[in-house]
Amino acid sequence: MEVDLHCHSTASDGALAPAVVVARAHERGVRVLALTDHDTLEGLAEARLAAAPLGMLLVNGIELSCTWGGATIHVLGYAFADDAPALLKAIAELHEGRWLRAAEIDKRLAAKGMPGALEGARAIQQELGDSGNAPARPHFADFLVRAGYVKDRAEAFRKWLGSGKLGDVKQHWPALADAVQTLRQAGAWVSLAHPWQYDFTRSKRRRLVSDFLQAGGHSLEVVNGMQPAEQVGSLAILAREFGLLVSAGSDFHAPGDWSELGMYRPIPEDLPPLWARFKHVQQSAAI
Repeated sequence: MEVDLHCHSTASDGALAPAVVVARAHERGVRVLALTDHDTLEGLAEARLAAAPLGMLLVNGIELSCTWGGATIHVLGYAFADDAPALLKAIAELHEGRWLRAAEIDKRLAAKGMPGALEGARAIQQELGDSGNAPARPHFADFLVRAGYVKDRAEAFRKWLGSGKLGDVKQHWPALADAVQTLRQAGAWVSLAHPWQYDFTRSKRRRLVSDFLQAGGHSLEVVNGMQPAEQVGSLAILAREFGLLVSAGSDFHAPGDWSELGMYRPIPEDLPPLWARFKHVQQSAAI
C-alpha cells in the first residue's frame, strides 16, 4: 500500500530507529507515512529528515493512551501542530506515568524472584536506540527471555505481562474524551486505534464508537495489519452506521513480527479514507 498510518519506532516500543522505519517503508512502496509512537513525539524530527530526500510525505502522528469503561484505549492523532501546548502537556504527563508504570512492573517482577527487570529492560531498549522514554512491556518481555525466566516473548506475555497478568500495571491515563479533545486542540484528525483488539462484546464496542464520536473523533481504524477479514467487515459496518471516516495501517513494530510496513487488508471501497483530508496529501495530489 502507498499509505501507512500506523507504525512504531524505537522512540516507543518499536525495534527500528525512526529513520530506518522511513527507509524501510519507502522500499516497500509507502509514500504517505505516519509515525505513531506511543505517547511521544520523540521520533518525528528524525523521521521527517529521513523522509524529505525520499520524496515521502511524513504526517505528524501519535498514539495516545487513555481510558474508557475501565479499559485502556488508544487513539491516533494525525497532521497536528507538534508544538501545541495542550498536547505537549499531555505528553509530559504520560511520559511521567510510563516511568512510574515501569518502576511498578520492576517491583512486581522482583517480588516473584525476577530482580533487575527495569535495568535489564532499559538496557535492551537502549541497544535498539537512545530513547528518553520508559521501557515498555515488550522490552520487559525481552529481558525475561534474556534472563532465562521464559523461553520467548509470547510466554512472557502469557505468564507475566499480558492483559490481567502481574505485569499489566494499570496506569492513570486520561479519559478518552480528554485525549480526543487534546488532539483536536492541536488541530489533529483523530482515529480510534484497532477497535477490535479490545476485549469487548459487540454492544460494548458499539458504545465505545458512539462515545468516541461524541467526544469529537473523526475516524475508525477499520484495518490494522492483516487482521481477519471478518473483523474488517464488522468495523466497516460501524463506520457506515456512525458516518465516520476510516484509517488503516500496518501497526508495524519489528521485522518478522505480525505485520510489515505498507501491508494490511484493503479498505472497503465505499468508505471515505481519512488521509484524503490531510492538506499536504491534497496538495501533493494536485501537483
